[in-house]
Amino acid sequence: MSVPKAGFEPLHIKGKTLLPIVQGGMGVGVSAHRLAGTVASLGALGTISSVDLRRHHPDLMAKTAHSRDRALIDAINLEALEREVHAALALSNGKGAVAVNVMRAVSAYADYVRCACEAGAHAVVVGAGLPLDLPELTSEHPNVALIPILSDARGTGLVIKKWMRKHRLPDAVVIENPRYAAGHLGAPTLDGISNPHFAFPEVIEGTLALFKELGLEREKIPIIAAGGIHTHEQVRELIGLGATAVQLGTPFAVTEEGDAHPNFKKVLVEACPDDIVTFMSVAGLPARAVRTPWLADYLDKEAKLQRVAKARKCTVGFDCLQQCGLRDGIAKQGQFCIDQRLAYALAGDVKRGLFFRGSEALPFGKAIRPARELIEYMLTGTVGAQGTDGASDATARFDEAA
Repeated sequence: MSVPKAGFEPLHIKGKTLLPIVQGGMGVGVSAHRLAGTVASLGALGTISSVDLRRHHPDLMAKTAHSRDRALIDAINLEALEREVHAALALSNGKGAVAVNVMRAVSAYADYVRCACEAGAHAVVVGAGLPLDLPELTSEHPNVALIPILSDARGTGLVIKKWMRKHRLPDAVVIENPRYAAGHLGAPTLDGISNPHFAFPEVIEGTLALFKELGLEREKIPIIAAGGIHTHEQVRELIGLGATAVQLGTPFAVTEEGDAHPNFKKVLVEACPDDIVTFMSVAGLPARAVRTPWLADYLDKEAKLQRVAKARKCTVGFDCLQQCGLRDGIAKQGQFCIDQRLAYALAGDVKRGLFFRGSEALPFGKAIRPARELIEYMLTGTVGAQGTDGASDATARFDEAA
């Protein structure tokens, strides 16, 4: 597979020439070394989600499974992250690039960033908050690309202007539309998710205008569009608007190489539009997931749980979030342990897990296909001997139901 075949210009990040496809970071453990390394081996940017990666390492889980020692759990998770980065780099065979996604909202944010750099990751991607301090945290690693995830031109301006005062620019920016994305969404409220000012045309145009205002060449900071992208035609449209690349989350989560249990993939591919809901996460951000038995039960009880919210000890012992609705008793936020629920999902526990998913159809409908075929389809509109007719039909049915 090559960029000329795709007909698009490549994505240039820190001296690397990549396919204009980015695999989004998905935790807990959904995008670990197997997915990220495979995507990189195909010439694109693969991403490891840094959160609670001990879940992929039985020996590390054995050391912490019944522990409430935060320092021990944090240290074990850093060891797991280092292992995953090394494994992804080995799997990539020197091709593409391997990034680590770190949520700004997690309590070990700074440690994860430093660990990712020291382990040899090519890039650090940060969302769920403005990473205004990322240049300082990575100052000893100037060759690591820094990529913030943002949702509008205003937030992009805040980050770039702050970083410029520190003599650093983002090596790319991910512009994620909360109306369609999975997991934690870049809008302050549930009502704000569908605000028109998050629409790709407006944000991309506003970001390019910002670059011009700041005297930055358009090519200096590539724009990576993310959120609900699932067809080759969308890729063409977004790049036509001024994006350099696109980021996909859910479509990569359900590939053969996705690091989660087969049941996880089954839940995502079989979800209908009515099964996908938005709600407030414990992190204080809106989130989007599949209405599984646990989530349906939780949403029925949410109002009552929020009325009786009060501060309590962390149920998993390592205070994974800087601010947690359940632990800190914040009534307007979610009232459940997100680490525990995402871990259930990773392991394929359909009844108890929280399964993040984007709102849109999947490129191959209910089929689980290799990452190679997904990348080829998104770039060319065709894929292998199986073709995409079935996928197109499934997409049409999904869109009609929506």
